[in-house]
Amino acid sequence: MLEERIRMPALRQRVVSAEEAAALIQDGMTLGISGFTRAGDAKVVPQALAERVRRTGERLRIQLWTGASVAEEVDRTLCEAGVVVRRLPFQSDPVLRAAINRGEVMYVDQHLSQTVEMVREGQLGPLDVAILEAVAITEDGGIVPSTSVGNSPTFAHMAKRIIVELNTRQPLLLEGMHDIYEPGPRPHRDPIPLTRVDGRIGQPAIAVPPGKIAAIVVTHRADHFAPLAAPDAETEQMAGHLLEFFDHEVRRGRLPESLRPLQSGVGSVANAVLHGMLDGRFHNLEMYSEVLQDAVFDLLDAGKMRFASGCAITVSPARAQEIMSRLVAYRDRIILRPQEISNHPGIIRRFGVIAINTAIEVDIYGNVNSTHVLGTHMMNGIGGSGDFARNAYLSVFVTKSTAKDGRISCIVPMVAHVDHTEHDVQVVVTEQGLADLRGLAPRERAPLIIERCAHPAYRELLREYWRDAQRFGGQTPHDLAKALSWHVRARDTGSMLPDDSPRPAAADAARRAAAARAGMVSGRR
Repeated sequence: MLEERIRMPALRQRVVSAEEAAALIQDGMTLGISGFTRAGDAKVVPQALAERVRRTGERLRIQLWTGASVAEEVDRTLCEAGVVVRRLPFQSDPVLRAAINRGEVMYVDQHLSQTVEMVREGQLGPLDVAILEAVAITEDGGIVPSTSVGNSPTFAHMAKRIIVELNTRQPLLLEGMHDIYEPGPRPHRDPIPLTRVDGRIGQPAIAVPPGKIAAIVVTHRADHFAPLAAPDAETEQMAGHLLEFFDHEVRRGRLPESLRPLQSGVGSVANAVLHGMLDGRFHNLEMYSEVLQDAVFDLLDAGKMRFASGCAITVSPARAQEIMSRLVAYRDRIILRPQEISNHPGIIRRFGVIAINTAIEVDIYGNVNSTHVLGTHMMNGIGGSGDFARNAYLSVFVTKSTAKDGRISCIVPMVAHVDHTEHDVQVVVTEQGLADLRGLAPRERAPLIIERCAHPAYRELLREYWRDAQRFGGQTPHDLAKALSWHVRARDTGSMLPDDSPRPAAADAARRAAAARAGMVSGRR
């Protein structure tokens, strides 16, 4: 097996235990670790490092850089051991999140296309060790990534030492599915020559001097994926609104029958909305995205999608084994790229991508908060949504109209934290309806978002706010004394609803009953 996976004989002498590899990491170092949304991340060396700290009690603090989120074996384990003092550019672990919000870990939330530019130019300081998962090492020492590429190529080139986690659980069929391309140095780099979603411009492996590979640890562990919530009635309604909108754009001649290349953000809601395209009339679809989730494989299997380009294969645990066992069926229809290419603003704009991302909350003018609960507490991070939203042909944000059993409205007077300004948000979709904001001034956007996207239990409250705000005038009217009053009420009482307002569940029931009496179908516009 080692001969098949480590094809440069001299490197077989560098196979060591996870504990021996972890011994290369010392206090004050900066680590770059492979992995993007739990796919292809390092798994055993971080655990061995945390165990060493727990066993010996030594003081060891590191800065940790990744591609995006990684599984518990990295973030949670190292956080619980008190090892991580600074983290970037994205995370999703509850234990690490709590430490960030307590101020114990300094978290640098970044656009995912930008991290390696800063690393290459030394803006973040030197990188001491890169820990990269691989399925093989080639005859000339090239590192073949596994289920993600992320920032691994730049980490490999910039690190003083490389530790390879050679994962024999990951199928060798992954070899050949990667397209490793790194732009040249600024400011005189050549244009990135990618002109087709299915185009190849790089190499199948990460080329590194073999002497930089200090240790190889053989592992046999599956990616630790998180479950995805199944599509429900609300996400089906959201998908229906979006499909109707796409159909309208095709009829107007603004989109081709196969649409434009699609991007879908990470998580259950975005995956469920994309899944709804199985019921649409659109065929020969293409995907140019970061993460290839369950819905992408559903569309490929159904013959609706022609090709998918991404940075990582991140699927639910229920689908992972099945997809890996059928990888030969996808080899010619999927390509995995470094995240600076999958998220590159110039490529996104060149392809005219339709970007579909999720929001925590949207305000009446179309500003989006995608990271902070009540404006202060980090959830996960901005990820790649900003890369796509600002540069897409169509920038779509989806969210359910309420959260926490209706106690929180996701359509608010003013967002408590802004990740995507009104300038980067063109379409807002909830289960209630869709608001097309293109070409509209703020005073035109507000009533449209309220009437189309807000939950009925909050709609009159928003109308009242909008009427009061107009008294103060301005291009973007706000009553500053009340603009964040909903968030204050939620912080103090757990609900954005005033005590005497009808609860959303009751409002939904009344609306369904009225619709039934009138012989109408609710929830569609």
